[in-house]
Amino acid sequence: MADLTNAAPAWAGTSEPPPPTRPNPWPRRAAVIAVHLAILAAWQIAVDALHIRAFILPSPTAMLHTLQAPTYAWLSNTLVTAAEIFGGFALAVVAGVGLALMLSWSRLVTLLLFPLFVTLNMIPKVALGPLVIVWMGYGIIPNILITFSLCLFPVLLNTARGLAEIEPDMLDLVHALKGSRWQLFTKIQLPGALPYIFSGMKVAAILAVAGAVVGEFIASERGLGYLMIQVQSTLDTAAMLMAVVLLTLLGVLLYGLCVALETFALPPE
Repeated sequence: MADLTNAAPAWAGTSEPPPPTRPNPWPRRAAVIAVHLAILAAWQIAVDALHIRAFILPSPTAMLHTLQAPTYAWLSNTLVTAAEIFGGFALAVVAGVGLALMLSWSRLVTLLLFPLFVTLNMIPKVALGPLVIVWMGYGIIPNILITFSLCLFPVLLNTARGLAEIEPDMLDLVHALKGSRWQLFTKIQLPGALPYIFSGMKVAAILAVAGAVVGEFIASERGLGYLMIQVQSTLDTAAMLMAVVLLTLLGVLLYGLCVALETFALPPE
């Protein structure tokens, strides 16, 4: 029998071991898609077998048929809601990172402003709806601001925590080398805080859809949330559920973009 204790690894004699192989993600993705398709199939079978009325629970095929009706203006309403979601989210990311950076520069500013941000975050955003109508009227901009107000705090809180976790020795080294604040941010603070920033972005991506829908429920003349309110009076449940599906897809798209950006900026070791 061969002596296995002295057996050399396959990469013996080379400068370094081979890189670890990454698991194939496609089997997992295929399983996720299969689960969703199975739920849709079970839904369709249950509605057909139990003869459930359409205004209570329409079938998936009935929901798809609503996409062919021009009266719903699916494309324009979806684009309006998408602009509110992505616009409010992007504004919250820029403002959240900027405010967190400002707070990291001064403890006095943190003591004065951070409790104020916490208090503002506690305000129910639905209660701001009538005020938004009075101040800004109807349109996309008020809904972007409502989305922004929901997304800001997760980005701000996570980024501030990430900046606080930076090694003090690294900060002292940059100061000793007479580095500017911009160099300190781009070379030390931003790379170190990126995992925290992306965590806040993923939380904000979930809240962005809710913010846009809340705004459209209260103060809007277009959008998927507005469409849901309009078809509710006629018990058009198929259109309402189709709007929910499109809202979900917008949220998944935004969350997927955050994950893809995180994978690009922070590649796995």
